[in-house]
Parts: sequence; structure tokens; C-alpha cells
Amino acid sequence: MIHYQQFTLDNGLQVYVHEDHTTPIAAVNILYNVGSRDEDENKTGFAHLFEHLMFGGSRNISVYDEPLQRVGGENNAFTSPDITNYYITLPAVNLETAFWLESDRMLSLSFDPQVLEVQRKVVIEEFKQRYLNQPYGDVWLKLRPLAFQQHPYRWATIGKDISHIESATLDDVKEFFFKYYIPNNAIMVVAGPVKLEEVKKLAEKWFGPIPAGKPYIRRLPAEPIQEHARYMELEASVPLDAIYKVFHIPGKSSEKYYTGDLLSDILGRGKSSRLYDKLVKETKLFNSINGYVSGSVDPGLLVIQGHLNQGVSIERGEEEINAILAEIREQRVPELELEKVKNQAESTIVFSEVELLNRAMNLAFYANLGKPEQVNQESEYIQAVSPESLQAMAREVLRKENSSTIYYRAKQ
Repeated sequence: MIHYQQFTLDNGLQVYVHEDHTTPIAAVNILYNVGSRDEDENKTGFAHLFEHLMFGGSRNISVYDEPLQRVGGENNAFTSPDITNYYITLPAVNLETAFWLESDRMLSLSFDPQVLEVQRKVVIEEFKQRYLNQPYGDVWLKLRPLAFQQHPYRWATIGKDISHIESATLDDVKEFFFKYYIPNNAIMVVAGPVKLEEVKKLAEKWFGPIPAGKPYIRRLPAEPIQEHARYMELEASVPLDAIYKVFHIPGKSSEKYYTGDLLSDILGRGKSSRLYDKLVKETKLFNSINGYVSGSVDPGLLVIQGHLNQGVSIERGEEEINAILAEIREQRVPELELEKVKNQAESTIVFSEVELLNRAMNLAFYANLGKPEQVNQESEYIQAVSPESLQAMAREVLRKENSSTIYYRAKQ
């Protein structure tokens, strides 16, 4: 159970306080309600670029990391299609340093052209290393626009095309910052041995003077229901043939998300899952195979991906996958098997809540959905999944018409 209290500053910044006096460490997590789904389709990759730019210094602090390191703190950030998240852990006695650093870059980020050039090069190199210069690295650059025709999930977080970052101007960067990096588009969670009144004073002192911006109202195109199966073939110098098959599935904004998540666990989580047990251990058609959900806020994807053993055709591999999908559509999952994946999901939640920072991140995520209480209701939703609701989800989701598939062939 994650206990919390909440208040909102006059400029719209939402602040959540989670007290835990069993640790000397505090966590400060700031979530900005912007991800790659919010980008202009002709200027993609900006949310991820900003993750880097925010560490390039502000008007009053030239090197962000130095003051934090002096007080024993650490920091990092990540970008997803839905959010951009920044976090700091430090000794609680030095809590005010985190408020100073985060408020300064929210108020007065450095728009130094040299910083932009440095971070632009870093992102371009990351794009090359992760997506172009490693085996199967480009698959999501191809699979996303195959599965999504309208919704901006159709491009990767790093961007649709690296030319968008290459051509980004300082004016483009400023426009993005002042639209999204505003207090009324952010949520702050402060966790650790802190008191509500202490956090209120610090929040008012450091964030209160920052002016609110124009409220961001998200209006994204809904992805139409997929009516026909989609296929694509790729060929590259990779070790093994591979298959990637995805299905549209409810997102985290829906309570049905948990049913879809457990469905993916039964299919492909771990070495006792149906896909691994049948296709890797028993028939030895695949070298590896797994299943998971994308975990996105809007309707996302249930993903099955596997690498086939030498001499096994992709067509044969897909046929065997389809047989397992047909079985789970046609026959109810036994209670014992469902109980196993429920226990796995529950243990994941329990272990994640051991870490103070994870609790802060999870609370920020659900607060951003407008459902902070859901951070304590995940177990309830998991336990509510029944064999009947699981089969109904399988029949709704695991249809050929709802699938997009890539055959990734190893170049001979």
C-alpha cells in the first residue's frame, strides 16, 4: 500500500507526498505529461531529445550533475510514448537541493546553441547504435507504422526519421519547451522521510513563482479497428530468422488492460509459458520466444516475438504460433495456470514497491492518468481476472484480422 497526500500549487503543479520514515533517502520524481505521441509527425523525436537537453544546464546552473553529486545525490530520466520522467534520489537532509535543481530548469532551461548541438549528436549516435547498427534493431521502426495507421504510436520514441532531429532548430526546441515543460503539465512526487508541511513550503518556495502555461489539451486520432491482417518482410545480416507478431489490445487507461497483460503472460512470460514450453523446449522450433504487452496508456500492442532455429522456416514457426493462439481462444485457461501468472504479476508489484523510487514513479504515473488511487488497486484488478474474461479477451484480441506480422529473414 502506497500512502500519499496531495496538494496543487496555484500555477497548476500537482504535488504528491509519500512518507516513509524507514529510510534516510528521499526521492523526487517529476513527470511531464508529454511523450512521443504528442509530437508533430513532421518533427518527431523531440520528447526524447528534451530528455537529453534538460541535463544541459539552466540559466543559473551550468552543469546540472555537479551540485547534486556534492550532496550525495543521483539522477536520471526516461522517455516513453506517453510521458517524460525525471528523478532524483539523495539524502533526505539535502532534499532542498533537488527542489532547487528541478525548479531552475523548469523555469529557465539553457537554450545554448552549443548544448543543442552536443545533445543532437548524442541522439543521432544513439539512433545509429540502437536502431541501425545492431541485429533486428530496425524492427520497431518498421513494425510500429505497420500496426498503427492513425495514432502517433506509429513512430518510435526516438523518432520516425533521424532527419527530424538533424534539422531541429533552436526555435523548434523553444516552442516544444514552452508548450509542455510548464508546471500545469507536470506532476511531482516527493517520497521518503519527509513531512507534508515541509514539502509544501519547499514547493511554494521553489516552484510557486514559475508561471503557468497554456493548458495542454490532448487531441490524438484514435486508431481505427483493424479489419485485415498485415504482413511485411525484412532481410538483413542477422543470426537467425525471426518473427514479430502484434495484436491491438486495451491500454492502461482501461481496466481490461490487466486481462490483456495476464493473457500475454500465459502465452509468453518465462520458461513455463505456453509458447516457450511448446516451441522451444518441446518441438525445438524456436531458439527463443516470448510475449508481452507494450504497457501504453492508449490502446497498445500484445507482442509475440521469436527467433527460429536453423532450418526452420518462418512460415512453419507462424503456423505453430497460430495453433497455440487458437487453443487459448477455444479453450478456457485452467484455474491453476491462471493462478500461476497472477502470482507472478503480484510478486512483480510487491518487489517493485520495495524501492522507494519505484513507488514514487508508479504514483506519478497513475496520478498523471487522473487515477492516483489505481497505484493501490492493481492487485485487485489482477485478482478480478477470470478464465471467462481471459478467454473473451483472447477471442477479441488474438484474431488474424487484428494482427500485424513481420518476417525478419537472415540474409543468406
